[in-house]
Amino acid sequence: MTHSETTRITVYGCGPDEAVLFGELAPGLGVQPAIITAPVSEANAELASGSRCISVGHKTPVTQAALRALDRFGVRYISTRSIGCNHIDVEYAAGIGIVVENVSYSPDSVADYTLMLMLMALRDAKSLVRRTDLHDYRLSDVRGRELRDLTVGVIGTGRIGTAVIDRLRGFGCRILAHDNRPRSGVEYVPLNELLRRSDLVTLHAPLTAATHHLLNRQRLAQMKDDALIVNTGRGALIDTDALVQELENGRLSGAALDVVEGEEGIFYADCRDKPLESKALLRLQELPNAVISPHTAYYTDRALRDAVANSLTNCLTFESRIQHG
Repeated sequence: MTHSETTRITVYGCGPDEAVLFGELAPGLGVQPAIITAPVSEANAELASGSRCISVGHKTPVTQAALRALDRFGVRYISTRSIGCNHIDVEYAAGIGIVVENVSYSPDSVADYTLMLMLMALRDAKSLVRRTDLHDYRLSDVRGRELRDLTVGVIGTGRIGTAVIDRLRGFGCRILAHDNRPRSGVEYVPLNELLRRSDLVTLHAPLTAATHHLLNRQRLAQMKDDALIVNTGRGALIDTDALVQELENGRLSGAALDVVEGEEGIFYADCRDKPLESKALLRLQELPNAVISPHTAYYTDRALRDAVANSLTNCLTFESRIQHG
């Protein structure tokens, strides 16, 4: 495909900041983006007519009914503006002839945020800030811990996990890692050993059928007393009910979670004036040793530009493959 040709791509679930970037980047690539603010659904799949490729966000699941509707209107390719694809039934899509691919973006956004959550958990930042907001300026009863004195276990060493390891080296802590595809430069151990030896465990694995509840009740029980958990991967990597129990009884000293099981329909919405249906999330937010943020680790200007640019590139690459057989 030459840039003199124009390719139409329908962009669903497009926020205002994303729309600005699509408008800025698409023309130079020979792309005409059709911007749809609503997430893709069976009801609005018709808006993709004339687009072989669409781009979707990660905030709303793409249902099988929506996939069938997209198929009827000629969509053959979906680029999700996220690293994870767990909001789309990729196997079902493939079965009806639709290719689904993710995008890469700067791993530094999530890696930086992960280190922030680690430090917040180690220094009891949630309770500290809450007390200070109430003008209670006393120190915590328990002193914080320093990273250099700890063993940190990194589960998943793709681009983000590797970026986290790079940052941890600067703190001088001991680092253990677990991944199905080990890379050089760090000590890789079986998962059970990592859990037994680590003072802090951070999750960076993709969510698949094999990794759902990777940290289940049994594996959480293998962790050290007073260990900490950080999760910037996906909420369902952890059995949330089991984690709440371990935090409530004080065996684990804390958790810092940017992702929570059952966050769909809650995170990214203003829920101040409506009751939350997730009892686990409510309990986590009540606990003084649990820091919760609304799936925001990726949310930087650089990561957004990368995601938009690579979503466009993905679509053009697919179009080129189609044209050249």
